[in-house]
Amino acid sequence: MTPAPLLLVAHGSRDPRHAATVLALREKVAAALPGVRVEAGFLDFCVPGVPQVLERLAAEGVRDVVALPLLLTRAFHAKADIPAVLRAATAGLPHLRVRRARVLGPSPLLTAALERRLHEAGLAPGDRSPTGVVLASAGSSDPEASAVIAAIAREWRRTGWCAVRPAFASASLPRVADAVRALRAEGARRVAVAPYVLAPGRLPDRIARGAAEGGADVLAGVLGAAPEVVALVVRRYLEEGAEGAAAGAAASPELRAALGRSA
Repeated sequence: MTPAPLLLVAHGSRDPRHAATVLALREKVAAALPGVRVEAGFLDFCVPGVPQVLERLAAEGVRDVVALPLLLTRAFHAKADIPAVLRAATAGLPHLRVRRARVLGPSPLLTAALERRLHEAGLAPGDRSPTGVVLASAGSSDPEASAVIAAIAREWRRTGWCAVRPAFASASLPRVADAVRALRAEGARRVAVAPYVLAPGRLPDRIARGAAEGGADVLAGVLGAAPEVVALVVRRYLEEGAEGAAAGAAASPELRAALGRSA
């Protein structure tokens, strides 16, 4: 049986770095799932749009697609925007079934990706105990999404950091600069900002400005196509049924090991 194609659904941005990062992630996911067709579509600003990708797949005779939201929490885009776009796009494609995979977060794999980016930014393993971390999210007016970020911060704190504080670039408080200052006031000898975002854009740039304004010592990069993110995308795809599970047998041994370690 031919595996169902995987459609990565990204938000989109006027910032060209956003699309470039999503496409880099698409390439790495495709390499991790040989035999599976992997496409990327955007909700806004970038091309191709999600409807255009689905129309093209249907025209080529595809009958089953797994759509995976590249989102880290179940906020408004996951609950409203993406379901509405998929419904509208498939209304005129009666022979195409679209199965919607779970959003990426929360997951231990994302926490591992955050750690990777912090280490790449210069933090050594011995820096953990004197370092306070700002877990910086784009922000959402959805209380469920904000609660998820707070829960991730609490869990991450238990792995040995001096402290972990959530912060937001929009919609919610505290802002990144205020969280950095609060950690410093509480006695953290070093403060690092870890952006909990997938790709560059306006809000990640706001996180970076807040880190600079607050005087953070370390600013990690966005999660992007980190190996843990790739593994998590593959996991979400494989959760969608037998077609995906068959494709998973072709994944690399390293990737299967990563999938086995974390949910």
